[in-house]
Amino acid sequence: MTRTRIGAALLALLTAVGTATATDPRQALQPFNDLIGTWRVTGTPEGKPRTFWTEEMTWAWQFKGSDAWLSLAADKGKYFTRGELRTLGDKEVYQLTLTTPAKESRTFTGKLDDRRLTLTREDDKTKETQQIVVTLLHANRFLFDYAVKPQGKTLFAKQYRVGATKEGVSFAEGDGKPECIISGGLGTIRVTYKGQTYYVCCSGCRDEFNAEPEKYIKEYEEAKKKKKK
Repeated sequence: MTRTRIGAALLALLTAVGTATATDPRQALQPFNDLIGTWRVTGTPEGKPRTFWTEEMTWAWQFKGSDAWLSLAADKGKYFTRGELRTLGDKEVYQLTLTTPAKESRTFTGKLDDRRLTLTREDDKTKETQQIVVTLLHANRFLFDYAVKPQGKTLFAKQYRVGATKEGVSFAEGDGKPECIISGGLGTIRVTYKGQTYYVCCSGCRDEFNAEPEKYIKEYEEAKKKKKK
């Protein structure tokens, strides 16, 4: 084989590997579509069932070029006020960055296993391992558990649990609801283009659709054709 052919073969191999390993953030974050929307939140410290707090939490899609992620805003958040959930290039590995009321940033990484996202981080100051477990129980219900493992210990000790219920959505709702043309999640906001009505799930998807409607309509129609085959 000539050097030219060897070079061409190597280039083709590298291109194929790159294509196979590249992950579309929108696709990788599909398992979290149920989070989009506003949630009523009740938090309970471990071991103190009569002591609780309430807050409101809102998740939405965000886009920048080919990148996509989920943003989190917590109104009157006790432990964090905002956050971002991203994929780390592997569709099974995720990163959750949270901002505390004191404006400190904390980044957790982990994997999703059967609608259960387990994330951890090592704290530089305390040397403890901090763990967050998000359990997606239902389209309208999820749990958020926070636990710590002191340095030298083997077990995590739960600090608190947050239970969240989605606002404005009945537990009886099921299939047949409008689909978001951008994310594939539950469509709750109407958008129109050239007299046709479509649906999006949040303001982030609405802005993205309005910026490039023909692109997303084409992708949506192609996806529907594939499902029918």
